[in-house]
Amino acid sequence: MTALALAFILLGASWSTAWAADPPCDKYPVAKQTTCAAIWKTLNQEDGPSIAQFGLDQLKRREEGKITAQQHLGENMAFIKQSTDKRLERLRTRMEKE
Repeated sequence: MTALALAFILLGASWSTAWAADPPCDKYPVAKQTTCAAIWKTLNQEDGPSIAQFGLDQLKRREEGKITAQQHLGENMAFIKQSTDKRLERLRTRMEKE
């Protein structure tokens, strides 16, 4: 059970960093920042289930001894970066339509 708690703490810390990002909206004019923030929130909600599933799959692999704690953290960080980059691209595309 300790491994489960650790996994959620590690994933949660990374997840909150990825979600705390109204900064992507800072580059837009003030008049569009509210729209941008709403789109960003929606994108995060859309991707939430797949990110959570990835975390659970990682935890299972870790508990089965297929990956080490260091690999677990590294793979989580890589996944979160990739996921965030994809959301940023989708944000850019949606904001171009606004």
